[in-house]
Amino acid sequence: MLRDSLFGERIVWASRPAVIRATAFQRSLAVVAFVASFITLCFSLLVAILLHGEFLPLLFFAFWCATLGLGILQGPRLILAQARYVVTDQHVIAIYGPIRRTIERRAISFARIYWDESHPDAGDVELVRAVPTGALKRRLMLRLSGVRAPDRVWAIVRGAERLAPRGGADRPLTQRLDVGEHVVWSAQPRQALKRFVPSGQREWTLLAIALALFIGGGRVALGGIHALRRVHEDGGMPLRSLPFAILAFGVASTILLLFGIACYLVYDAIIRSGYLSAHTRYLVTNKRVLIQRRGEELHLDRQKIYDVIESPKGDGLHDVFLVLDGPRARAVAASGAFGELARGPHLRPVFEAVEDAEGVSRILRARPEMPHAA
Repeated sequence: MLRDSLFGERIVWASRPAVIRATAFQRSLAVVAFVASFITLCFSLLVAILLHGEFLPLLFFAFWCATLGLGILQGPRLILAQARYVVTDQHVIAIYGPIRRTIERRAISFARIYWDESHPDAGDVELVRAVPTGALKRRLMLRLSGVRAPDRVWAIVRGAERLAPRGGADRPLTQRLDVGEHVVWSAQPRQALKRFVPSGQREWTLLAIALALFIGGGRVALGGIHALRRVHEDGGMPLRSLPFAILAFGVASTILLLFGIACYLVYDAIIRSGYLSAHTRYLVTNKRVLIQRRGEELHLDRQKIYDVIESPKGDGLHDVFLVLDGPRARAVAASGAFGELARGPHLRPVFEAVEDAEGVSRILRARPEMPHAA
């Protein structure tokens, strides 16, 4: 048997990323960098054509922005192209050249799976460990990006490879349960307009930044229109001339960039969370807790649940927080069980706005069925 050189443990699975692509966030940052580069290039041309001034600093900044955009797109690709993932008897290891990141298999609290929209049989596996809350609050996770059959990889990590069927994102979650596993409770968050109300520091901060960008974009628009009128009327620049077109295009691109970023922040803070709530489904089986939201899934063994906390939400609804247990750690800081009620961009072990909170709490407090050995 092959053994890992770091821990000397038997290797049970090893692979490399099968799909390498930039994330949506990285692509958004690259677009911002490219647009900023194009805007700066427009103004450098104006400085060179009209003012006959020093345009090299602007040209250099445009080149730097374009290089930054390419780096954001290609940097992760170069790193992942050399990446290697290893699962041993006791650890999960991600190797990025000379850098190694590890996590103990028994310390993993739950996993998130992100299916790739363009490759239904591939995606990312994010392994999360429960950490203390309060002064020691931190985040400990390991992400295996672009692996083939991510649910199969998670089955290997949790020691249930012989029980987990093969499948992809095109198969419903209920058809990818372990052998002998069945659903005992299912629900969806009740849909109400409250789901579009911001909650938590993150969303209010995003809205504050969006408001500042809207104000800044409005001031740039008013100032740009005034400047264009002056260069045309007082400066005598024809409307159909090339310099005027470059100036107008640069000003318009700046305004659109500011408004575009602001609209994206509003979408991320309000619309996205409310929209995805309608596509969220909660499943409790005789062995696990499963949460699905479009191409994102959360898988949690019920044996990791230490306690269940019900929080009234109004209108007869409750949020059900799952307090997780693990080696030298109890409770997930992001679970909301200790006051962290802010919504995040990713799934967490919380049932939001459910009606049968008492029923699911009673089920989760009962002893789950013991998983079979792999």
